[in-house]
Amino acid sequence: MDLKISKVALKEILPLRELFLKENNFQIRYDACHARGWTDSYLISIDGGNVGYGSVKGKDDLSLRDAIFEFYLTPKNRKYSNSAFEMLIKSSGVKYIECQSNEHLLASMIFEFSSHITSDVILFEDDQFAFLNVPGATFRKKEPRDVSFDHKSEPDGDYVIEANGEITATGGFLLHYNFPFADLYMEVREDQRKKGYGSLMIQELRKACFDADRVPAARCNITNKASKATLMKGGLKIAGYMLTGEIKAQYL
Repeated sequence: MDLKISKVALKEILPLRELFLKENNFQIRYDACHARGWTDSYLISIDGGNVGYGSVKGKDDLSLRDAIFEFYLTPKNRKYSNSAFEMLIKSSGVKYIECQSNEHLLASMIFEFSSHITSDVILFEDDQFAFLNVPGATFRKKEPRDVSFDHKSEPDGDYVIEANGEITATGGFLLHYNFPFADLYMEVREDQRKKGYGSLMIQELRKACFDADRVPAARCNITNKASKATLMKGGLKIAGYMLTGEIKAQYL
């Protein structure tokens, strides 16, 4: 077997990446890094045939290119996963692995090839329609006349919840992820929290996503119990976790 890893232009891996996206039919958190020029691409070949790829970006500083964050081999060649991955580490000179726990191939690599594995982000996917109602609250698109509130963590979205003539929550969804997935975000006015507006916003944003022919997804910090509860009450479920590991010394 002649196994080779070659650093290539992004366009060289796109046919294989299309297979990766079809197989992993869920939101890929770092999908936009490719189009934004924040990645290095490596083509994996066996006996002259292209069978997979690896993608590298910066873990903290995007310019460093120190973390593998995508790894794909065609199914019949996965028996060579360990050999290809070890060669990818050496070819790219990375020190870290970042992956989603629901992306099973790279998740298996992170546990074999790295240590000090941590997670700080929970990933969510659509689950079931909720039937929430907050008396007096109306979900609608934001209008020019609306007076919003100071936001602490999220942008002022395209949708609002109005109650008693005031904007109590805003939200929206981002579209820079792999199609058809969209990322929900929302924020509730500080003095209006724990009244059900957040989960109502998530419920209604999910409907707006489907109306736009998108599939809702979301994420939150693993320590943010309030956001986790709000997302789940609004009709999402846990899809996985973002994992980060330091590559073991013997593979560097």
